[in-house]
Amino acid sequence: MVMLHLKARDVSGANSDQDQFLFEAPAASAAGAVAAALARIQNLRNRVTRLKLEGGELARYGPAKRPDGQGIDRFEEGAAGRERGPHYKEDPTGRRSGEACDPEVAKKLLAELDAAEVAASKDRVAHRRPLTEAALLEAVDNIRGAVMICYPMGLPEWDFVRECLEGREDLTGTDFGGRDLDPASAQLWFAGRALAPDKPLSEYLGRNERTRAVVKLTKKGAGAPAREPAVDADTQKAMLAFYYKKQEQQKALCADDDDAYARSAWADPRALKQHFAGVGGSVRIPR
Repeated sequence: MVMLHLKARDVSGANSDQDQFLFEAPAASAAGAVAAALARIQNLRNRVTRLKLEGGELARYGPAKRPDGQGIDRFEEGAAGRERGPHYKEDPTGRRSGEACDPEVAKKLLAELDAAEVAASKDRVAHRRPLTEAALLEAVDNIRGAVMICYPMGLPEWDFVRECLEGREDLTGTDFGGRDLDPASAQLWFAGRALAPDKPLSEYLGRNERTRAVVKLTKKGAGAPAREPAVDADTQKAMLAFYYKKQEQQKALCADDDDAYARSAWADPRALKQHFAGVGGSVRIPR
């Protein structure tokens, strides 16, 4: 199986080491099929990130309010006499009702959110653990089950967590807008070259099943992605530390422009005479 190291791009189009994962595929796989699989996995990773953010809010502050009825509870008309649930906790943003579920039950939801975050984490790359679509789908299903346990009556149709679980959220104007890729038209790149969808990976990477390659994904017609830097992040940090140390040493030498060295023993022109007269310190005479 060929090991593909996908490095995603941020919203500005630049390389991002914060968004990456490993994927295994046979060398004989068509590049188009691999690109579609990578796009689906990347979209699922983005979904897990959104669920982690909104799911935590759901566990703490309950279901979302209607979009036209959002606001901080204590400032709403008639809020003083309104009956609250046993686990009420006001949402400081005013987006959620505050009617949270039992904190003990909420721990299950938070645990599933944490497990999904670990399953989609970029840290899997350092441990050489490839990611699969099935693992992420299972993580999303576990979150769905935990939400049903916390809120058996269901979530309102406008709740972002429900929209995300059902795959119908509108990301327009949000930080996540434009990040998801269309699996049917995603373009796979390797070494600055676009891979033809109908050709196998072996035509570009060779037939060795133990090959590892860094690849990129772009939208159709988006152009070539940015190239990888010549050195990795750790090497660059070491180089910067080395040159900073040299720069500080040079500054110290430039600042030391006095004649204090003239009072040193090695700079005394009478040191040899005093040595033979027995009145000075020892002088080493070269042989």
